[in-house]
Amino acid sequence: MNVLDNFMERDPMIGDFSTGTLVVVITCAALSMAAGILSRRMIFPRLMDVFSKIERINSENVFAPKSLRWMVVFFAMWLSLDWLSATDEMGEYVNAAPVWDADLIDTVKVISWAGFVILVLLTAYRLVDYLDAFIVVEGDDMAARRSLASVAESIGRLAVVVVGFFVIAGLFGVNLNGLIAGLGITGLALALAAKDSVANVFGAISIIVDQPFNVGDWIVVEDAEGEVVTIGLRTTMLRTGADTMITIPNSNITNSPVENFSHRRFRRIRPRFEFEEDSDAAQLRQFCESLCEQVLADPRSTKREDSWVRVTETLPSKITVSTNFYCASSGKTQREFTEDILLMARARGNESGLAFHEPRRRAQM
Repeated sequence: MNVLDNFMERDPMIGDFSTGTLVVVITCAALSMAAGILSRRMIFPRLMDVFSKIERINSENVFAPKSLRWMVVFFAMWLSLDWLSATDEMGEYVNAAPVWDADLIDTVKVISWAGFVILVLLTAYRLVDYLDAFIVVEGDDMAARRSLASVAESIGRLAVVVVGFFVIAGLFGVNLNGLIAGLGITGLALALAAKDSVANVFGAISIIVDQPFNVGDWIVVEDAEGEVVTIGLRTTMLRTGADTMITIPNSNITNSPVENFSHRRFRRIRPRFEFEEDSDAAQLRQFCESLCEQVLADPRSTKREDSWVRVTETLPSKITVSTNFYCASSGKTQREFTEDILLMARARGNESGLAFHEPRRRAQM
Protein backbone atom coordinates (compact mmCIF):
# COMPACT_ATOMS: atom_id res chain seq x y z
CA MET A 1 0.00 0.00 0.00
CA ASN A 2 2.99 2.30 0.36
CA VAL A 3 3.18 2.62 -3.42
CA LEU A 4 -0.45 3.72 -3.59
CA ASP A 5 0.03 6.11 -0.67
CA ASN A 6 3.06 7.69 -2.32
CA PHE A 7 1.17 7.99 -5.59
CA MET A 8 -1.79 9.72 -3.95
CA GLU A 9 0.07 11.88 -1.37
CA ARG A 10 0.88 14.94 -3.43
CA ASP A 11 -0.11 18.56 -3.35
CA PRO A 12 -3.63 19.37 -4.53
CA MET A 13 -3.64 20.30 -8.19
CA ILE A 14 -7.29 20.20 -9.25
CA GLY A 15 -9.60 21.56 -6.58
CA ASP A 16 -8.72 19.68 -3.41
CA PHE A 17 -7.59 16.59 -5.32
CA SER A 18 -4.01 15.62 -5.95
CA THR A 19 -3.16 14.36 -9.39
CA GLY A 20 -2.57 10.82 -8.11
CA THR A 21 -5.84 10.75 -6.15
CA LEU A 22 -7.79 12.01 -9.15
CA VAL A 23 -6.23 9.30 -11.32
CA VAL A 24 -7.19 6.64 -8.76
CA VAL A 25 -10.78 7.91 -8.54
CA ILE A 26 -11.13 8.02 -12.33
CA THR A 27 -9.66 4.51 -12.53
CA CYS A 28 -12.20 3.29 -9.97
CA ALA A 29 -15.01 4.82 -12.04
CA ALA A 30 -13.69 3.16 -15.22
CA LEU A 31 -13.34 -0.21 -13.50
CA SER A 32 -16.85 0.14 -12.09
CA MET A 33 -18.20 0.78 -15.58
CA ALA A 34 -16.29 -2.22 -16.93
CA ALA A 35 -17.66 -4.40 -14.13
CA GLY A 36 -21.21 -3.32 -15.01
CA ILE A 37 -20.77 -4.10 -18.70
CA LEU A 38 -19.13 -7.44 -17.89
CA SER A 39 -21.96 -8.39 -15.53
CA ARG A 40 -24.68 -7.61 -18.06
CA ARG A 41 -23.13 -9.06 -21.20
CA MET A 42 -21.18 -12.05 -19.88
CA ILE A 43 -21.80 -13.08 -16.27
CA PHE A 44 -25.61 -12.80 -16.27
CA PRO A 45 -26.10 -14.68 -19.59
CA ARG A 46 -23.76 -17.46 -18.41
CA LEU A 47 -25.64 -17.82 -15.12
CA MET A 48 -28.98 -17.95 -16.96
CA ASP A 49 -27.57 -20.58 -19.29
CA VAL A 50 -26.49 -22.74 -16.34
CA PHE A 51 -29.54 -22.44 -14.08
CA SER A 52 -32.45 -21.89 -16.46
CA LYS A 53 -34.91 -24.71 -17.13
CA ILE A 54 -36.21 -23.66 -20.54
CA GLU A 55 -34.58 -23.79 -23.93
CA ARG A 56 -35.35 -20.20 -24.94
CA ILE A 57 -32.77 -18.96 -22.39
CA ASN A 58 -29.19 -19.27 -23.61
CA SER A 59 -26.06 -17.18 -23.33
CA GLU A 60 -26.12 -16.20 -27.00
CA ASN A 61 -29.41 -14.31 -27.12
CA VAL A 62 -30.14 -13.06 -23.59
CA PHE A 63 -28.91 -9.89 -21.89
CA ALA A 64 -29.74 -8.58 -18.45
CA PRO A 65 -31.70 -5.33 -18.12
CA LYS A 66 -29.59 -2.19 -18.44
CA SER A 67 -30.49 -1.37 -14.85
CA LEU A 68 -28.37 -4.37 -13.76
CA ARG A 69 -25.31 -2.83 -15.39
CA TRP A 70 -25.82 0.50 -13.66
CA MET A 71 -26.57 -1.24 -10.38
CA VAL A 72 -23.17 -2.92 -10.51
CA VAL A 73 -21.54 0.36 -11.54
CA PHE A 74 -22.99 2.28 -8.59
CA PHE A 75 -22.17 -0.50 -6.13
CA ALA A 76 -18.59 -0.91 -7.35
CA MET A 77 -18.07 2.85 -7.18
CA TRP A 78 -19.47 3.06 -3.66
CA LEU A 79 -17.40 0.07 -2.56
CA SER A 80 -14.14 1.49 -3.94
CA LEU A 81 -14.69 4.96 -2.45
CA ASP A 82 -15.70 3.43 0.87
CA TRP A 83 -12.49 1.39 0.89
CA LEU A 84 -10.33 4.40 0.02
CA SER A 85 -11.99 6.61 2.66
CA ALA A 86 -11.99 4.08 5.51
CA THR A 87 -10.61 5.61 8.72
CA ASP A 88 -9.71 4.37 12.18
CA GLU A 89 -10.85 5.72 15.55
CA MET A 90 -8.36 8.57 15.30
CA GLY A 91 -9.72 9.67 11.94
CA GLU A 92 -6.64 8.49 10.06
CA TYR A 93 -7.01 6.77 6.72
CA VAL A 94 -6.52 3.01 7.01
CA ASN A 95 -6.19 1.63 3.49
CA ALA A 96 -4.82 4.60 1.57
CA ALA A 97 -3.88 8.25 1.97
CA PRO A 98 -6.01 10.13 -0.56
CA VAL A 99 -5.78 13.86 -1.02
CA TRP A 100 -9.26 14.99 -1.90
CA ASP A 101 -12.37 16.90 -0.91
CA ALA A 102 -13.78 14.67 1.83
CA ASP A 103 -17.20 16.34 1.82
CA LEU A 104 -17.55 15.88 -1.93
CA ILE A 105 -16.51 12.23 -1.68
CA ASP A 106 -19.06 11.63 1.10
CA THR A 107 -21.76 13.14 -1.11
CA VAL A 108 -20.71 10.90 -4.01
CA LYS A 109 -20.82 7.88 -1.70
CA VAL A 110 -24.34 8.72 -0.56
CA ILE A 111 -25.51 9.19 -4.15
CA SER A 112 -23.82 5.95 -5.20
CA TRP A 113 -25.45 4.00 -2.40
CA ALA A 114 -28.89 5.50 -3.01
CA GLY A 115 -28.56 4.84 -6.75
CA PHE A 116 -27.52 1.27 -6.03
CA VAL A 117 -30.54 0.62 -3.80
CA ILE A 118 -33.00 2.13 -6.28
CA LEU A 119 -31.45 0.21 -9.17
CA VAL A 120 -31.61 -3.02 -7.17
CA LEU A 121 -35.38 -2.57 -6.95
CA LEU A 122 -35.68 -1.64 -10.63
CA THR A 123 -33.52 -4.59 -11.65
CA ALA A 124 -35.52 -6.97 -9.48
CA TYR A 125 -38.72 -5.72 -11.13
CA ARG A 126 -37.25 -6.30 -14.58
CA LEU A 127 -35.80 -9.70 -13.70
CA VAL A 128 -39.25 -10.96 -12.71
CA ASP A 129 -39.71 -11.61 -16.44
CA TYR A 130 -37.11 -14.38 -16.13
CA LEU A 131 -38.93 -16.26 -13.34
CA ASP A 132 -40.29 -18.78 -15.82
CA ALA A 133 -36.71 -19.88 -16.48
CA PHE A 134 -36.38 -21.14 -12.89
CA ILE A 135 -39.86 -22.44 -12.11
CA VAL A 136 -39.85 -26.23 -12.02
CA VAL A 137 -43.14 -28.03 -12.52
CA GLU A 138 -43.20 -31.80 -12.14
CA GLY A 139 -43.69 -33.66 -15.38
CA ASP A 140 -43.65 -32.37 -18.93
CA ASP A 141 -46.82 -30.25 -18.75
CA MET A 142 -45.52 -27.00 -20.25
CA ALA A 143 -48.99 -25.44 -20.13
CA ALA A 144 -49.09 -25.79 -16.34
CA ARG A 145 -45.58 -24.40 -16.19
CA ARG A 146 -46.55 -21.31 -18.20
CA SER A 147 -49.60 -20.76 -16.00
CA LEU A 148 -47.55 -20.94 -12.81
CA ALA A 149 -44.95 -18.59 -14.30
CA SER A 150 -47.66 -16.10 -15.27
CA VAL A 151 -49.00 -15.85 -11.71
CA ALA A 152 -45.50 -15.95 -10.17
CA GLU A 153 -44.47 -12.96 -12.28
CA SER A 154 -47.50 -10.99 -11.09
CA ILE A 155 -46.76 -11.84 -7.46
CA GLY A 156 -43.08 -11.02 -7.93
CA ARG A 157 -43.81 -7.57 -9.35
CA LEU A 158 -46.23 -6.82 -6.52
CA ALA A 159 -43.67 -7.91 -3.92
CA VAL A 160 -40.96 -5.73 -5.50
CA VAL A 161 -43.28 -2.71 -5.54
CA VAL A 162 -44.25 -3.15 -1.87
CA VAL A 163 -40.66 -3.69 -0.70
CA GLY A 164 -39.44 -0.83 -2.87
CA PHE A 165 -41.98 1.53 -1.33
CA PHE A 166 -40.65 0.91 2.18
CA VAL A 167 -36.99 0.94 1.12
CA ILE A 168 -37.27 4.24 -0.75
CA ALA A 169 -39.27 5.71 2.12
CA GLY A 170 -36.40 4.74 4.44
CA LEU A 171 -33.84 6.37 2.14
CA PHE A 172 -35.72 9.65 2.36
CA GLY A 173 -35.85 9.48 6.15
CA VAL A 174 -39.53 8.59 6.54
CA ASN A 175 -40.42 7.15 9.97
CA LEU A 176 -41.25 3.57 9.03
CA ASN A 177 -42.71 2.75 12.45
CA GLY A 178 -45.26 5.52 12.08
CA LEU A 179 -45.92 4.53 8.49
CA ILE A 180 -46.57 0.89 9.43
CA ALA A 181 -48.81 1.98 12.30
CA GLY A 182 -50.76 4.19 9.90
CA LEU A 183 -51.18 1.29 7.51
CA GLY A 184 -52.53 -0.80 10.37
CA ILE A 185 -55.16 1.83 11.13
CA THR A 186 -56.26 2.11 7.51
CA GLY A 187 -55.86 -1.59 6.78
CA LEU A 188 -59.45 -2.45 7.58
CA ALA A 189 -60.80 0.31 5.38
CA LEU A 190 -58.51 -0.73 2.54
CA ALA A 191 -59.50 -4.37 2.92
CA LEU A 192 -63.18 -3.47 2.70
CA ALA A 193 -62.60 -1.21 -0.29
CA ALA A 194 -60.46 -3.78 -2.08
CA LYS A 195 -62.48 -6.90 -1.25
CA ASP A 196 -63.07 -7.58 -4.94
CA SER A 197 -59.34 -7.34 -5.65
CA VAL A 198 -58.60 -9.71 -2.76
CA ALA A 199 -61.20 -12.13 -4.13
CA ASN A 200 -59.47 -11.98 -7.52
CA VAL A 201 -56.08 -12.74 -5.94
CA PHE A 202 -57.48 -15.80 -4.19
CA GLY A 203 -59.14 -16.69 -7.47
CA ALA A 204 -55.74 -16.71 -9.17
CA ILE A 205 -54.38 -18.98 -6.45
CA SER A 206 -57.36 -21.31 -6.89
CA ILE A 207 -56.78 -21.46 -10.64
CA ILE A 208 -53.12 -22.42 -10.15
CA VAL A 209 -53.90 -25.02 -7.46
CA ASP A 210 -56.93 -26.63 -9.15
CA GLN A 211 -55.72 -26.08 -12.73
CA PRO A 212 -59.11 -26.07 -14.49
CA PHE A 213 -57.15 -24.61 -17.40
CA ASN A 214 -53.65 -23.47 -18.28
CA VAL A 215 -52.10 -20.85 -20.51
CA GLY A 216 -52.72 -21.91 -24.11
CA ASP A 217 -55.98 -23.79 -23.42
CA TRP A 218 -59.19 -22.97 -25.29
CA ILE A 219 -61.99 -22.44 -22.77
CA VAL A 220 -65.55 -21.19 -22.45
CA VAL A 221 -66.47 -19.30 -19.28
CA GLU A 222 -69.66 -17.33 -18.81
CA ASP A 223 -70.32 -15.84 -22.27
CA ALA A 224 -66.64 -15.65 -23.25
CA GLU A 225 -64.73 -18.13 -25.38
CA GLY A 226 -61.07 -18.05 -26.39
CA GLU A 227 -57.48 -19.10 -25.78
CA VAL A 228 -55.97 -18.34 -22.37
CA VAL A 229 -53.17 -15.82 -22.88
CA THR A 230 -52.21 -14.85 -19.32
CA ILE A 231 -53.32 -15.63 -15.78
CA GLY A 232 -52.66 -12.60 -13.61
CA LEU A 233 -53.28 -11.78 -9.98
CA ARG A 234 -56.49 -9.90 -10.78
CA THR A 235 -57.67 -11.06 -14.19
CA THR A 236 -57.30 -13.76 -16.82
CA MET A 237 -57.02 -12.70 -20.45
CA LEU A 238 -58.52 -14.64 -23.37
CA ARG A 239 -57.88 -14.20 -27.09
CA THR A 240 -61.07 -14.93 -29.01
CA GLY A 241 -61.47 -16.52 -32.44
CA ALA A 242 -61.91 -12.98 -33.83
CA ASP A 243 -58.43 -12.11 -32.40
CA THR A 244 -59.89 -9.77 -29.78
CA MET A 245 -58.89 -9.79 -26.10
CA ILE A 246 -61.33 -10.46 -23.25
CA THR A 247 -60.41 -9.71 -19.63
CA ILE A 248 -62.26 -11.72 -16.98
CA PRO A 249 -61.88 -11.19 -13.20
CA ASN A 250 -60.49 -14.32 -11.55
CA SER A 251 -63.27 -14.35 -8.95
CA ASN A 252 -65.84 -14.65 -11.76
CA ILE A 253 -64.00 -17.63 -13.21
CA THR A 254 -63.79 -19.50 -9.90
CA ASN A 255 -67.52 -19.00 -9.36
CA SER A 256 -68.58 -20.06 -12.88
CA PRO A 257 -68.49 -23.33 -14.82
CA VAL A 258 -65.45 -23.56 -17.09
CA GLU A 259 -65.54 -25.69 -20.24
CA ASN A 260 -62.03 -26.63 -21.36
CA PHE A 261 -61.87 -27.82 -24.98
CA SER A 262 -58.13 -28.46 -24.78
CA HIS A 263 -58.65 -31.36 -22.34
CA ARG A 264 -60.78 -33.39 -24.74
CA ARG A 265 -59.62 -36.98 -25.23
CA PHE A 266 -61.61 -37.32 -28.46
CA ARG A 267 -64.01 -35.39 -30.69
CA ARG A 268 -67.60 -36.30 -31.45
CA ILE A 269 -69.05 -36.26 -34.98
CA ARG A 270 -72.86 -36.39 -35.26
CA PRO A 271 -74.16 -35.68 -38.77
CA ARG A 272 -77.87 -36.28 -39.52
CA PHE A 273 -79.42 -37.36 -42.80
CA GLU A 274 -83.03 -36.89 -43.92
CA PHE A 275 -84.75 -39.15 -46.46
CA GLU A 276 -88.18 -39.03 -48.12
CA GLU A 277 -91.05 -40.51 -46.09
CA ASP A 278 -91.69 -43.29 -48.65
CA SER A 279 -88.17 -44.77 -48.19
CA ASP A 280 -88.11 -48.58 -47.87
CA ALA A 281 -87.23 -49.99 -44.44
CA ALA A 282 -84.84 -52.56 -45.92
CA GLN A 283 -83.03 -49.83 -47.86
CA LEU A 284 -82.74 -47.73 -44.69
CA ARG A 285 -81.23 -50.66 -42.75
CA GLN A 286 -78.79 -51.32 -45.58
CA PHE A 287 -77.79 -47.66 -45.55
CA CYS A 288 -77.24 -47.65 -41.77
CA GLU A 289 -75.23 -50.87 -41.74
CA SER A 290 -73.04 -50.06 -44.75
CA LEU A 291 -72.27 -46.52 -43.59
CA CYS A 292 -71.42 -47.63 -40.05
CA GLU A 293 -69.21 -50.43 -41.34
CA GLN A 294 -67.33 -48.13 -43.71
CA VAL A 295 -66.77 -45.40 -41.12
CA LEU A 296 -65.57 -47.82 -38.43
CA ALA A 297 -63.11 -49.32 -40.90
CA ASP A 298 -61.40 -45.95 -41.17
CA PRO A 299 -58.25 -45.77 -38.94
CA ARG A 300 -59.28 -42.32 -37.73
CA SER A 301 -62.35 -43.73 -35.99
CA THR A 302 -62.18 -44.31 -32.21
CA LYS A 303 -64.60 -45.58 -29.52
CA ARG A 304 -66.09 -48.06 -32.00
CA GLU A 305 -68.32 -49.66 -29.37
CA ASP A 306 -70.07 -46.31 -28.87
CA SER A 307 -70.46 -45.52 -32.58
CA TRP A 308 -73.72 -46.13 -34.39
CA VAL A 309 -76.04 -45.21 -37.29
CA ARG A 310 -79.78 -45.50 -36.58
CA VAL A 311 -83.18 -44.22 -37.67
CA THR A 312 -84.13 -41.80 -34.89
CA GLU A 313 -87.19 -39.97 -36.20
CA THR A 314 -90.12 -40.69 -38.52
CA LEU A 315 -92.39 -37.84 -39.59
CA PRO A 316 -95.12 -37.59 -42.22
CA SER A 317 -92.75 -35.71 -44.50
CA LYS A 318 -89.37 -37.30 -43.82
CA ILE A 319 -87.33 -39.98 -42.06
CA THR A 320 -84.25 -38.93 -40.04
CA VAL A 321 -81.12 -41.07 -39.66
CA SER A 322 -78.74 -39.96 -36.90
CA THR A 323 -75.10 -40.96 -36.47
CA ASN A 324 -72.57 -40.94 -33.66
CA PHE A 325 -68.84 -41.29 -34.33
CA TYR A 326 -65.59 -40.34 -32.60
CA CYS A 327 -62.12 -39.38 -33.75
CA ALA A 328 -58.85 -38.19 -32.21
CA SER A 329 -58.86 -34.82 -30.44
CA SER A 330 -57.63 -32.81 -33.39
CA GLY A 331 -59.47 -30.05 -35.16
CA LYS A 332 -57.88 -30.94 -38.50
CA THR A 333 -58.77 -34.62 -38.13
CA GLN A 334 -62.33 -33.77 -37.12
CA ARG A 335 -62.90 -31.52 -40.13
CA GLU A 336 -61.45 -34.00 -42.60
CA PHE A 337 -63.24 -37.00 -41.09
CA THR A 338 -66.59 -35.18 -41.01
CA GLU A 339 -66.24 -34.33 -44.69
CA ASP A 340 -65.42 -37.94 -45.55
CA ILE A 341 -68.41 -39.25 -43.54
CA LEU A 342 -70.75 -36.91 -45.41
CA LEU A 343 -69.40 -38.11 -48.76
CA MET A 344 -69.62 -41.74 -47.62
CA ALA A 345 -73.26 -41.20 -46.61
CA ARG A 346 -74.10 -39.70 -49.98
CA ALA A 347 -72.54 -42.63 -51.81
CA ARG A 348 -74.18 -45.25 -49.55
CA GLY A 349 -77.57 -43.53 -49.94
CA ASN A 350 -77.35 -43.64 -53.73
CA GLU A 351 -76.27 -47.29 -53.64
CA SER A 352 -79.23 -48.18 -51.41
CA GLY A 353 -81.67 -46.43 -53.74
CA LEU A 354 -82.70 -43.83 -51.16
CA ALA A 355 -83.84 -40.30 -52.00
CA PHE A 356 -82.62 -37.54 -49.70
CA HIS A 357 -85.35 -35.26 -48.39
CA GLU A 358 -85.73 -31.99 -50.33
CA PRO A 359 -88.29 -29.57 -48.79
CA ARG A 360 -88.36 -27.26 -51.83
CA ARG A 361 -89.23 -30.11 -54.18
CA ARG A 362 -92.08 -31.21 -51.94
CA ALA A 363 -93.40 -27.65 -51.81
CA GLN A 364 -93.50 -27.49 -55.60
CA MET A 365 -95.37 -30.79 -55.71
